[in-house]
Amino acid sequence: MRVTINWHPNPQLHQPLYQQLVNYCLQEIETGNWALGDQLPPQRELAAQLQVNRSTIGQAMTQLVDYGVISGKRGGGTTIISNTWSLMMKKAPVNWQEYIQSGHFKANLHTIQTINTHETRMPIRLSTGELAPAFLPHQLFADALTRVGHRLQQLNYLEPQGLLALREQLAQRLQRWGIQASADTILITSGSLQALQLISLSLLDEHATVYTETPTYLNSLQIFQSAGVHLRGLPLTRDGVAYWQLPQTEQQKLLYVIPSFQNPTGQVMTLKHRRELLTFANRRQLPIIEDSAYQDLWFDTRPPQPLKALDDHGAVIYLGSSSKILAPGLRLGWVVAPRPIISRLADVKMQTDYGASSLSQLALAEILANSDFDRYLVQTRTRLQQRAQAALQSLQTYLAPYAKWQEPTGGFYIWLKLDPRIKIDALFDAARAQGVLINPGDLYAFHHVQAIRLSYAYAEPAAFAAGCRILKQLIEIQLTH
Repeated sequence: MRVTINWHPNPQLHQPLYQQLVNYCLQEIETGNWALGDQLPPQRELAAQLQVNRSTIGQAMTQLVDYGVISGKRGGGTTIISNTWSLMMKKAPVNWQEYIQSGHFKANLHTIQTINTHETRMPIRLSTGELAPAFLPHQLFADALTRVGHRLQQLNYLEPQGLLALREQLAQRLQRWGIQASADTILITSGSLQALQLISLSLLDEHATVYTETPTYLNSLQIFQSAGVHLRGLPLTRDGVAYWQLPQTEQQKLLYVIPSFQNPTGQVMTLKHRRELLTFANRRQLPIIEDSAYQDLWFDTRPPQPLKALDDHGAVIYLGSSSKILAPGLRLGWVVAPRPIISRLADVKMQTDYGASSLSQLALAEILANSDFDRYLVQTRTRLQQRAQAALQSLQTYLAPYAKWQEPTGGFYIWLKLDPRIKIDALFDAARAQGVLINPGDLYAFHHVQAIRLSYAYAEPAAFAAGCRILKQLIEIQLTH
């Protein structure tokens, strides 16, 4: 149906004539006077009727086409193809920035955002907390995926706690560390990060406090803070976290620790300290989150038993991950906790993602069941130790005048304490400009720390040496200006 226009633009208004026509058309559609499929008169006819130039009509029609209100056909009548809902967007475009600023999840630290943006493109990645691609056990994955493929009957959702076969494999492996867990006390997550998020959403009151070692990996994240939970640091002594400095308050609180090859310092909590910490936790009814991401990656000496193995009161929630021992791309972690905790976390997880990747879980179950996996772990520890030794040699060669460090006994990291004259933020920016990525120590602390975290797990030894050489040059330039 062809519409009838009983309207004329007003040349006395400051608003351009074409804009007056656009607004008139939008109003007629919004009020329902013109319907979908109706046609406007041809442009020549409209120009004569409204006593305006053809160019004015053309401008108005172009804007209406851009809005998606009319079709773009030329010559004949133009068809209305929009409705009231789309008109709402034309009149008032969505202010997405307002929505972005309204979300509860806090933005990551600017330096972390910079690292995440540039990391995969950097030639020398001294910051990356991953095994190098050269570590990937191709045959283990090929065998596992082949077996999964041959037996695959479906790839649907799994049970809330994750693949039973995988949880049973994990329960067997945990026994080697003295942890008595059954499949129903294990939850499979999409990496340890999701486990932390589930805990923050499921188990903690708003305004609860999570205490951590300082420095700590957890401080580089915003998971707990985004849930309204406070993060507080406790000093890290030579033996372990200074738990005795935890204040006595009625406020809900828990303690997060990485007892073995701590991130970022690489430190190992002594067995005596672990036992004393558990005694303190039991007396104060303090829940503990134990992150065991690096536990299997020792060099010469296996670390002490996990806190979970020494826990007689069910106070410890134990986190594990495949990211550091195999590949982060699997996106698989696990939580070991009392059954009521696991049930609660599993329920919340099902509401958020309906389960971790079924294919990844099937593949990991096959890999853990393969006797070659233990040989792979031994080889990985040996290769990591070789890289650590090469990294120490590079540090001694290039950075000894400007830094101090402890020799790592496992894990991925060296915590480099720098000369106080060095401006670490400036060093970070200058190194990035030279293609070298490092992690400033402030990412892991609650106050300024004159240190950086270096990883020898990802960069090849030659690249690590080249990165140290560049850092030496940049430090010398900084100190002489």
